Amino acid sequence: MNVNLHNVEFIRSAASKSGFIFDSMPKIAFAGKSNVGKSSTINALLNRKNFARVGDSPGKTVHVNYFLIDKKVYFVDLPGYGFAKVSKEEQQRWGSLMDSFFTMKNTVDFSVLIVDLRHAPTTNDYVMCNFLRETKAPFLVAANKIDNIKKSDLERNMSVIRESLELDNETKIIAYSAKKKLGIDILLSEIASTWNDK
Repeated sequence: MNVNLHNVEFIRSAASKSGFIFDSMPKIAFAGKSNVGKSSTINALLNRKNFARVGDSPGKTVHVNYFLIDKKVYFVDLPGYGFAKVSKEEQQRWGSLMDSFFTMKNTVDFSVLIVDLRHAPTTNDYVMCNFLRETKAPFLVAANKIDNIKKSDLERNMSVIRESLELDNETKIIAYSAKKKLGIDILLSEIASTWNDK
């Protein structure tokens, strides 16, 4: 299936499960902590500057945002997690929203978990990874900020991510930089293979 990434439109922002989309088109979900560069990654994949919301303050994505690509595929931007200044009520709302999203059928066909390549995954990253595993849908881990580490540290850091998240050998980890667009073509190719299977 050929998809024109330049033909993209924002569809809706879902604050509750009533706003989720359940149609038959492939849905690619993007998850990650609030300051990991999730929106920047979506923008880089679409070759847009500010299509997915990017802000100076972490935690700008508080709903489930749907972007329709070429009227064939959805990119689903999930609320960021792990931002300390968010209230307990907001954390609970996020938990409830994510629980609904990942336990209901037909909400996601493939997921991308974005982590920071410079650091070991957080407890929240591990929790999100378990959410993804429970869907039984395939996913990969995208390790952002390759431009901010030494080449000599790459293999070790990738191993730490795999071990910390308890990933099996089938789950891929892609190192890239949303800011510099290093490796973004490899990440896009892996994502595109999911809708090509449809």
